[in-house]
Amino acid sequence: MIQKSKKMLNSDELCIEKILNQTRSSERKFKEGNFKGAIEDKREVRFILNSKFCDKDIIKIFKEELSRLYASKFDLINDHKLRINELKINKIVKLLEQKSDEKYNKGDFKGAIRALRRSEKYLAN
Repeated sequence: MIQKSKKMLNSDELCIEKILNQTRSSERKFKEGNFKGAIEDKREVRFILNSKFCDKDIIKIFKEELSRLYASKFDLINDHKLRINELKINKIVKLLEQKSDEKYNKGDFKGAIRALRRSEKYLAN
């Protein structure tokens, strides 16, 4: 029994490590102008987060990483988040993710990554 829970813990650690590495890689590629590579990494992270392997603790760590990556003194999205409720935030995130998917399917990788990054800013703590 202890062996099984230890494997689960290692699996969670690997999942977290993969998510954080892909997120940082995407951020680096975005800053270099490699929008296709950046969106591919973000989509892989989103796939992992939506899988059955991710629990609330992993998502919490992901949101903390997003907060660290997107920390800014002047952040209009953060100001907007303070004025709206959780339901509205989730609606905006879904809309931006849908917009990202549409742009990705049209081959507009720059627009797709921008929409996805914007949705992540709403998810950040």
